[in-house]
Amino acid sequence: MTFRGQVTLDGPSGTGKSSVARGVAARLGAAYLDTGAMYRAATVAVLDAGVDPADADAVARTVGGARIEVGTDAATETVRVDGADVAVRIRGAEVTRAVSAVSAVPAVRRQLVEQQRALVAAAGAVVVEGRDIGTVVLPGAAVKIYLTAAPEARAQRRAAQLGITDPDEVAALAADLRRRDEFDSSRADSPLRPAADAVVVDSTELDQQGVVDRVVALVGSAVPAGERA
Repeated sequence: MTFRGQVTLDGPSGTGKSSVARGVAARLGAAYLDTGAMYRAATVAVLDAGVDPADADAVARTVGGARIEVGTDAATETVRVDGADVAVRIRGAEVTRAVSAVSAVPAVRRQLVEQQRALVAAAGAVVVEGRDIGTVVLPGAAVKIYLTAAPEARAQRRAAQLGITDPDEVAALAADLRRRDEFDSSRADSPLRPAADAVVVDSTELDQQGVVDRVVALVGSAVPAGERA
Protein backbone atom coordinates (compact mmCIF):
# COMPACT_ATOMS: atom_id res chain seq x y z
CA MET A 1 0.00 0.00 0.00
CA THR A 2 1.30 3.45 -0.94
CA PHE A 3 -0.11 6.11 1.35
CA ARG A 4 -0.45 9.87 1.01
CA GLY A 5 -0.93 11.89 4.20
CA GLN A 6 0.25 11.92 7.78
CA VAL A 7 0.35 9.20 10.43
CA THR A 8 1.22 10.24 13.99
CA LEU A 9 2.65 7.76 16.46
CA ASP A 10 2.83 9.08 20.02
CA GLY A 11 3.57 7.40 23.32
CA PRO A 12 5.95 7.18 26.25
CA SER A 13 9.62 6.20 26.12
CA GLY A 14 10.48 2.54 25.63
CA THR A 15 7.38 1.46 23.71
CA GLY A 16 9.34 0.81 20.53
CA LYS A 17 7.93 3.83 18.70
CA SER A 18 11.05 4.40 16.59
CA SER A 19 11.30 0.83 15.30
CA VAL A 20 7.57 0.60 14.72
CA ALA A 21 7.37 3.99 12.98
CA ARG A 22 10.27 3.07 10.68
CA GLY A 23 8.60 -0.23 9.85
CA VAL A 24 5.26 1.43 9.16
CA ALA A 25 6.91 4.10 6.98
CA ALA A 26 8.65 1.40 4.95
CA ARG A 27 5.38 -0.51 4.46
CA LEU A 28 3.52 2.65 3.42
CA GLY A 29 6.28 4.02 1.19
CA ALA A 30 6.36 7.13 3.39
CA ALA A 31 8.97 9.41 4.90
CA TYR A 32 9.76 9.05 8.60
CA LEU A 33 10.39 11.72 11.23
CA ASP A 34 11.67 11.01 14.74
CA THR A 35 10.85 14.16 16.69
CA GLY A 36 12.38 12.69 19.83
CA ALA A 37 15.73 12.70 18.06
CA MET A 38 15.32 16.44 17.57
CA TYR A 39 14.83 17.03 21.29
CA ARG A 40 17.77 14.78 22.06
CA ALA A 41 19.90 16.72 19.56
CA ALA A 42 18.84 19.94 21.27
CA THR A 43 19.95 18.37 24.56
CA VAL A 44 23.37 17.64 23.07
CA ALA A 45 23.68 21.33 22.19
CA VAL A 46 22.76 22.29 25.76
CA LEU A 47 25.21 19.85 27.34
CA ASP A 48 28.05 20.86 25.01
CA ALA A 49 27.47 24.50 25.90
CA GLY A 50 27.83 23.67 29.59
CA VAL A 51 24.31 24.90 30.28
CA ASP A 52 22.24 23.59 33.19
CA PRO A 53 19.20 21.81 31.66
CA ALA A 54 17.11 23.28 34.49
CA ASP A 55 17.96 26.86 33.41
CA ALA A 56 15.09 27.41 30.96
CA ASP A 57 16.28 30.79 29.67
CA ALA A 58 19.81 29.58 28.98
CA VAL A 59 18.47 26.39 27.39
CA ALA A 60 16.21 28.40 25.08
CA ARG A 61 19.07 30.67 24.01
CA THR A 62 21.39 27.74 23.36
CA VAL A 63 18.90 25.73 21.32
CA GLY A 64 17.86 28.85 19.44
CA GLY A 65 21.45 29.29 18.28
CA ALA A 66 22.04 25.64 17.37
CA ARG A 67 21.63 24.12 13.88
CA ILE A 68 19.69 20.91 14.37
CA GLU A 69 19.22 18.60 11.40
CA VAL A 70 17.18 15.38 11.36
CA GLY A 71 16.64 13.28 8.24
CA THR A 72 13.36 11.77 7.04
CA ASP A 73 14.64 8.58 5.38
CA ALA A 74 13.32 5.55 7.29
CA ALA A 75 16.31 3.48 6.18
CA THR A 76 19.03 5.86 7.40
CA GLU A 77 19.24 7.81 10.66
CA THR A 78 20.64 11.30 10.20
CA VAL A 79 20.98 13.54 13.25
CA ARG A 80 23.41 16.47 13.32
CA VAL A 81 24.08 19.40 15.63
CA ASP A 82 26.02 22.24 14.04
CA GLY A 83 27.24 19.82 11.38
CA ALA A 84 28.43 17.12 13.81
CA ASP A 85 26.94 13.61 13.59
CA VAL A 86 25.29 12.85 16.96
CA ALA A 87 23.07 9.91 15.91
CA VAL A 88 24.79 7.54 18.35
CA ARG A 89 25.39 10.02 21.13
CA ILE A 90 21.76 11.07 21.48
CA ARG A 91 20.87 7.58 22.73
CA GLY A 92 23.40 7.68 25.59
CA ALA A 93 22.64 7.93 29.30
CA GLU A 94 23.82 11.55 29.66
CA VAL A 95 21.37 12.81 27.05
CA THR A 96 18.59 10.54 28.31
CA ARG A 97 18.87 12.00 31.82
CA ALA A 98 18.61 15.59 30.58
CA VAL A 99 16.21 15.42 27.63
CA SER A 100 12.95 15.72 29.60
CA ALA A 101 14.05 19.00 31.19
CA VAL A 102 15.19 20.44 27.85
CA SER A 103 12.01 19.25 26.12
CA ALA A 104 9.83 20.95 28.72
CA VAL A 105 11.08 24.45 27.83
CA PRO A 106 8.28 26.15 25.82
CA ALA A 107 10.67 28.13 23.59
CA VAL A 108 12.47 24.92 22.63
CA ARG A 109 9.21 23.22 21.78
CA ARG A 110 8.05 26.16 19.65
CA GLN A 111 11.31 26.17 17.68
CA LEU A 112 11.35 22.44 17.05
CA VAL A 113 7.64 22.17 16.29
CA GLU A 114 8.09 24.80 13.58
CA GLN A 115 10.95 22.74 12.14
CA GLN A 116 8.92 19.54 12.37
CA ARG A 117 5.99 21.05 10.49
CA ALA A 118 8.32 22.28 7.76
CA LEU A 119 9.77 18.80 7.30
CA VAL A 120 6.28 17.27 7.18
CA ALA A 121 5.13 19.84 4.62
CA ALA A 122 7.98 18.79 2.34
CA ALA A 123 6.84 15.15 2.39
CA GLY A 124 3.83 13.83 0.50
CA ALA A 125 3.46 10.96 2.97
CA VAL A 126 5.07 10.76 6.39
CA VAL A 127 4.99 8.80 9.65
CA VAL A 128 5.87 11.09 12.56
CA GLU A 129 6.66 9.78 16.02
CA GLY A 130 6.96 11.60 19.30
CA ARG A 131 4.92 12.63 22.32
CA ASP A 132 2.71 15.50 21.17
CA ILE A 133 2.38 14.93 17.44
CA GLY A 134 -1.32 14.08 17.32
CA THR A 135 -2.25 16.67 19.95
CA VAL A 136 -0.05 19.65 19.02
CA VAL A 137 2.21 19.26 15.99
CA LEU A 138 -0.23 17.65 13.50
CA PRO A 139 -3.73 17.76 15.02
CA GLY A 140 -5.27 17.28 11.57
CA ALA A 141 -3.35 14.08 10.73
CA ALA A 142 -5.25 11.37 8.88
CA VAL A 143 -4.37 8.62 11.38
CA LYS A 144 -3.31 9.01 15.01
CA ILE A 145 -1.86 6.16 17.05
CA TYR A 146 -0.93 6.22 20.74
CA LEU A 147 1.48 3.38 21.49
CA THR A 148 1.79 2.20 25.07
CA ALA A 149 3.07 -0.78 27.07
CA ALA A 150 3.57 -1.76 30.69
CA PRO A 151 6.70 -0.16 32.25
CA GLU A 152 8.15 -3.60 33.00
CA ALA A 153 7.84 -4.69 29.37
CA ARG A 154 9.34 -1.42 28.21
CA ALA A 155 12.24 -1.82 30.64
CA GLN A 156 12.92 -5.35 29.38
CA ARG A 157 13.02 -4.10 25.79
CA ARG A 158 15.32 -1.22 26.64
CA ALA A 159 17.58 -3.57 28.62
CA ALA A 160 17.81 -5.91 25.64
CA GLN A 161 18.82 -2.98 23.43
CA LEU A 162 21.53 -1.98 25.90
CA GLY A 163 22.70 -5.52 26.67
CA ILE A 164 21.67 -5.26 30.34
CA THR A 165 20.81 -8.52 32.15
CA ASP A 166 21.17 -7.64 35.84
CA PRO A 167 17.68 -7.66 37.46
CA ASP A 168 18.47 -4.62 39.62
CA GLU A 169 19.53 -2.61 36.59
CA VAL A 170 16.39 -3.65 34.72
CA ALA A 171 14.31 -2.56 37.72
CA ALA A 172 16.15 0.77 37.72
CA LEU A 173 15.28 1.19 34.04
CA ALA A 174 11.60 0.58 34.84
CA ALA A 175 11.73 3.15 37.63
CA ASP A 176 13.36 5.67 35.31
CA LEU A 177 10.69 5.09 32.66
CA ARG A 178 7.96 5.72 35.25
CA ARG A 179 9.75 8.92 36.34
CA ARG A 180 9.95 10.16 32.78
CA ASP A 181 6.31 9.27 32.12
CA GLU A 182 5.28 11.37 35.11
CA PHE A 183 7.51 14.28 34.07
CA ASP A 184 6.33 14.28 30.45
CA SER A 185 2.66 13.79 31.36
CA SER A 186 2.59 16.60 33.92
CA ARG A 187 4.54 19.32 32.10
CA ALA A 188 2.55 22.47 31.37
CA ASP A 189 3.52 22.74 27.69
CA SER A 190 2.36 19.93 25.36
CA PRO A 191 1.99 17.16 27.96
CA LEU A 192 2.21 13.51 26.95
CA ARG A 193 -1.34 12.22 26.40
CA PRO A 194 -3.35 10.52 23.66
CA ALA A 195 -5.20 12.75 21.22
CA ALA A 196 -8.95 12.54 21.63
CA ASP A 197 -9.25 10.79 18.26
CA ALA A 198 -6.17 8.56 18.60
CA VAL A 199 -6.32 4.77 18.59
CA VAL A 200 -4.50 3.37 21.62
CA VAL A 201 -2.36 0.32 20.81
CA ASP A 202 -0.95 -1.63 23.78
CA SER A 203 2.22 -3.43 22.69
CA THR A 204 2.87 -5.25 25.97
CA GLU A 205 1.98 -8.63 24.46
CA LEU A 206 2.98 -7.87 20.86
CA ASP A 207 6.34 -8.11 19.12
CA GLN A 208 7.56 -5.34 16.82
CA GLN A 209 6.19 -6.93 13.65
CA GLY A 210 2.83 -7.44 15.31
CA VAL A 211 2.62 -3.75 16.20
CA VAL A 212 3.65 -2.71 12.67
CA ASP A 213 0.96 -4.98 11.20
CA ARG A 214 -1.65 -3.52 13.58
CA VAL A 215 -0.78 0.09 12.72
CA VAL A 216 -0.69 -0.56 8.97
CA ALA A 217 -4.12 -2.21 9.24
CA LEU A 218 -5.45 0.82 11.12
CA VAL A 219 -4.10 3.12 8.42
CA GLY A 220 -5.74 1.00 5.74
CA SER A 221 -9.12 1.08 7.46
CA ALA A 222 -9.03 4.77 8.41
CA VAL A 223 -7.80 6.44 5.24
CA PRO A 224 -10.24 6.93 2.31
CA ALA A 225 -9.41 4.84 -0.76
CA GLY A 226 -8.64 7.98 -2.74
CA GLU A 227 -5.71 8.68 -0.46
CA ARG A 228 -4.18 5.26 -1.02
CA ALA A 229 -2.62 3.91 -4.18
